[in-house]
Amino acid sequence: MQRRNLITLAVLSTAFAAPAFSQSKDIKIAHIYSKTGPLEAYGKQTATGFMMGLDYATGGTMTVAGKKLVVIEKDDQGKPDQGKSLLAAAYGDDKVDIAVGPTASPVALAMLPVAEEYKKILLVEPAVADSITGDKWNKYIFRTGRNSSQDAIANAVALDKAGITIATMAQDSAFGRDGVKAFKEAIKKAKLVHEEYLPPATTDFTAGAQRLIDKLKGQPGRKVIFIIWAGGNPFKIADMDLKRFGIEIATGGNILPAMVSYKQFPGMEGAAYYYFGMPKNPVNEAMVSRHYSQFKAPPDFFTAGGFSAAMAVVAALNASKGDASANTLIKTMEGMSFDTPKGKMTFRKDDHQAMQSMYHFKIKVDPAFAWGVPELVREIKAEEMNIPIRNKR
Repeated sequence: MQRRNLITLAVLSTAFAAPAFSQSKDIKIAHIYSKTGPLEAYGKQTATGFMMGLDYATGGTMTVAGKKLVVIEKDDQGKPDQGKSLLAAAYGDDKVDIAVGPTASPVALAMLPVAEEYKKILLVEPAVADSITGDKWNKYIFRTGRNSSQDAIANAVALDKAGITIATMAQDSAFGRDGVKAFKEAIKKAKLVHEEYLPPATTDFTAGAQRLIDKLKGQPGRKVIFIIWAGGNPFKIADMDLKRFGIEIATGGNILPAMVSYKQFPGMEGAAYYYFGMPKNPVNEAMVSRHYSQFKAPPDFFTAGGFSAAMAVVAALNASKGDASANTLIKTMEGMSFDTPKGKMTFRKDDHQAMQSMYHFKIKVDPAFAWGVPELVREIKAEEMNIPIRNKR
């Protein structure tokens, strides 16, 4: 009788242990991004960079601590409701351990409460709005992508000079409004006279550009329109002969196809998150080399972001010895430094925002390139930027 009970217990323990053991063999990662939709180009770059980064960080094995990394891709189409439901399905049905994404800020904001509900990590890349790691943040949210404040403060380094009058043009979205808010806070010497917000899908910029011209044309000294925009071609405002009014355009970095428009503005200054020719470190060299080998072209703005997210995931899982539970990862990732194509990044403990360098550039026209080439003026180190902590932790 006793022997039968021992056998039964052994069988039961094996039955219960088997699923746990099989589950522990894989670490599932959901990558939710805009495969389609207005920011499709950004999303596809992020996906390329993420898979390339996982391969690089794991030495081509796609395993960490003996566990296989399994990536499940989902298309949020740039729609907040879609992103929210896909994340819930990833956590609840697919049983993923970690989620990465999304591309657009409104989608990210819809997803944040889902991560808190399921008590699982969401690593935001590349959505930018400050509120993601600000007043809408929760402890399950980390971000490798830069935030609006990092964009704004870096661009203020390039533009904030006495005697300059600035008007802003931005999308009427969380991305645009958070960007302008942070930029305004960062400006100390220049004068800001107008904020112009337009629908994100705007193609006719005539009315908005006219309002900007009216606000700037009578101002003394240098006059600048600072553009914060994702997708589309806001540089069409140059068609209204801004030079006649002595008005310049300034903006941050962008993907290479968008920077074709920058050729119209030699000498234009701004600050960029990334351009393949600017960072000098082994990880960037490896990514650029791999990307040229695979695509016969350089990696782009969001490729670097996806690669950075992958480096963060693998660094965290290595440090946790493959333990992908949220509480362990939170303890591991808070304050964690990791290598990226941009150099070292560090997750700030207070809001889990990755502190990182930005790049002050000046546009040069080079016939060898289809786009305006952002020449490095200087690297703006993370410690030089006083990035506000906006959450309520």
